[in-house]
Amino acid sequence: MAQTTPHRLPEAPAALFAYGTLRFPGVLEALLGRVPEHSPGIVEGWRVAALDGRVYPVLVPGEGAAGGVLISGLTAAEWRVIDAYEDDFYALERLTLVDGRQGWAYLTRDGTAALPVDWSPGDFTTRHLSAFTGRCRAWRSTYG
Repeated sequence: MAQTTPHRLPEAPAALFAYGTLRFPGVLEALLGRVPEHSPGIVEGWRVAALDGRVYPVLVPGEGAAGGVLISGLTAAEWRVIDAYEDDFYALERLTLVDGRQGWAYLTRDGTAALPVDWSPGDFTTRHLSAFTGRCRAWRSTYG
């Protein structure tokens, strides 16, 4: 059974399952000043959906499986940065990956904002990653 919390941070140590922009080392570096340890991961029963007018996705219930990375070794301060970076549209939920590992993910069970098409990491990389990483650096420079 999944455990959900509206932006209430997990107790340390806890891993983060990143399926969207946080799966990219450049984005992590821009936000955290480092790239924490991470490895590929998959969760079943979810899909990474595109959002209208946004370059980042949302994880919603769906058939199949969603890929991403499991990020470990985040400090409490890094969790606070990530939580501030994430939109209030998201809630934290602990998910179990297909290999049995667990990670917290920012997701929504309200799929009404999700488009019927999946978000493309390749398209994001080609069209948006560079500018998005720059915006993350700028945001981080103004954050606490």
